Amino acid sequence: YKRTKMNLTKENFDKTLEKNRVVMVDFWAEWCSPCRMLTPIVDEVQNLMPNNVAKVNIEQEKDLAVRFGIRSIPTVIIFKDGEIMERIPGISNKGTYIDKLKYYMN
Repeated sequence: YKRTKMNLTKENFDKTLEKNRVVMVDFWAEWCSPCRMLTPIVDEVQNLMPNNVAKVNIEQEKDLAVRFGIRSIPTVIIFKDGEIMERIPGISNKGTYIDKLKYYMN
């Protein structure tokens, strides 16, 4: 089993959301220290639910940041069937993200 990090680009974003009913997307940038604090938490959630967690580097994917109105990072958005269900700004704990993903999957 090889863990694949789902790094989304404008090329694969919509396809990934179509393929996976519920996806939690972490919008981040390398220069952002709160984003770096959030990374291990997102990675843990990704280990548990590899098809439901993805990341967007807003420096490389400015179009996606604009499309989803990302004004501060980190921002996590949970999508279900391609629609935004919830925006979670800042840093939350692993349990919060897992609970929300499970909620939207049911």
